[in-house]
Amino acid sequence: MADLRIRAGATRSPQRGGGHSAALSLVTLLSALLTCGVRCAESDKPSNIILVLVDDQDVQIGGMTPMKKAKAYIGDEGATFVNSFTVTPLCCPSRSSILTGRYPHNHEVRNNSLNGNCSSLQWQKGPEAEAFPTYLNKLKYQTFFSGKYLNQYGSKAAGSVGHIPPGWDQWHALVGNSQYYNYTLSANGKEEKHGDSYEDDYLTDLILNRSLHFLDDRSPQHPFFLMLSPPACHSPWTAAPQYQKEFKDVQAPRDGSFNKPGKDKHWLLRQPPNPMPNSSITFLDNAYRKRWQTLLSVDDMVEKLVKKLDSIKELNNTYIFYTSDNGYHTGQFSLPIDKRQLYEFDIRIPLMVRGPGIKAKQVLQAPVLNIDLAPTILDIAGVNLSSVNVDGQSFLAQMQCFPDCVCEDAYNNTYACVRTLDSKMNMQYCEFADSESYVEVYNLTSDPHQLENIVKKVDPSILQIMNQRLIKLQSCVSDSCRDYKQK
Repeated sequence: MADLRIRAGATRSPQRGGGHSAALSLVTLLSALLTCGVRCAESDKPSNIILVLVDDQDVQIGGMTPMKKAKAYIGDEGATFVNSFTVTPLCCPSRSSILTGRYPHNHEVRNNSLNGNCSSLQWQKGPEAEAFPTYLNKLKYQTFFSGKYLNQYGSKAAGSVGHIPPGWDQWHALVGNSQYYNYTLSANGKEEKHGDSYEDDYLTDLILNRSLHFLDDRSPQHPFFLMLSPPACHSPWTAAPQYQKEFKDVQAPRDGSFNKPGKDKHWLLRQPPNPMPNSSITFLDNAYRKRWQTLLSVDDMVEKLVKKLDSIKELNNTYIFYTSDNGYHTGQFSLPIDKRQLYEFDIRIPLMVRGPGIKAKQVLQAPVLNIDLAPTILDIAGVNLSSVNVDGQSFLAQMQCFPDCVCEDAYNNTYACVRTLDSKMNMQYCEFADSESYVEVYNLTSDPHQLENIVKKVDPSILQIMNQRLIKLQSCVSDSCRDYKQK
């Protein structure tokens, strides 16, 4: 299970309009003091929106390094959020949060399995029917999806390829988890099998090509929304032929918590051998290089997409979001490869946005969660957010007003966390729900790599306050998730 909740303080910018293989529950409190003067003028013409959602791309260990084109065409032309977090560092729960704008305790997707509600019939009848594309479709947005949807999508027990989630006009979804070749798509509800030809089947390129065709065939009278979800940089890390020799001298970074023991941490972090055997280091270095190689095709995708928008004279009226479902680790605390954990390398994600009214080259400190994507997209489309059942909130005004900001688990791995950001201390407080009832506390200001658990050094009154905040956040719903007041 991956159930990670991140919460922002009450002073964030207001809204407009009004089985258990790895269970993790991270509730993070992000307290930010934001000031925003005026809302920028908005055009009467509906804006187009594109969401590029990559798979398993980190920011903490260099995952954005290969993305020179994406950073040039999106980040340099708009806003880069340096405090962007997933509410769950695991694919299906995270993607479900992106689609619904809800914490996992409200959309009830707990892990990547059908039993964990991933693309299950229960999900389809409930949260999926209220996902943000349904609102866009009602506003006559032309909607297009291509790539990885949810890990169990297309399975027989989940309705097979004939199930097309509501709200989508064009649907080209991968059946199951990320692949680059030899996969099956649901092409508007019909099974479409693919082989191992680079020209015809390489999934990242296919996603791009179909999106370009969609733009050619669209009606210019109505706005469009595209969601492109390539497999990179998820395993099996199959790069395009032209990129398979890139980064041959690159290795995973050796700084911070790399190859360090999980001392004073939950038992899952205490059990890996330390130091790691050479075989593990060789494997993770190879995975690190291959991940970067697969991302080069995503970088090309962004460039070609932006140039296409420019050629059809839609670039200046289109918001483009670039983000990932979760972070990743390669050797941190002697864990060779994966995500799922409560630490910065797994919960921090890239987020870049460009579009109308967004000043270029902004680097924003304001905390943003992936549950904020849905309300932000709906905000752009003109939806009255008070009528939408979401836990997140729009961050559109943060990008457009340019404020000066002061930013103040299964029995195996079920945890809940409170996270604070302020000028004095960047603290993380986490409780594990298992036989140990273990607590981990970190001062990320003095210990950014989370090497020392300071639970025995912190004033007990602070621990009590953090515990009470955590209890309140674990039961929040909709408005109560946004209106949390600090004591």
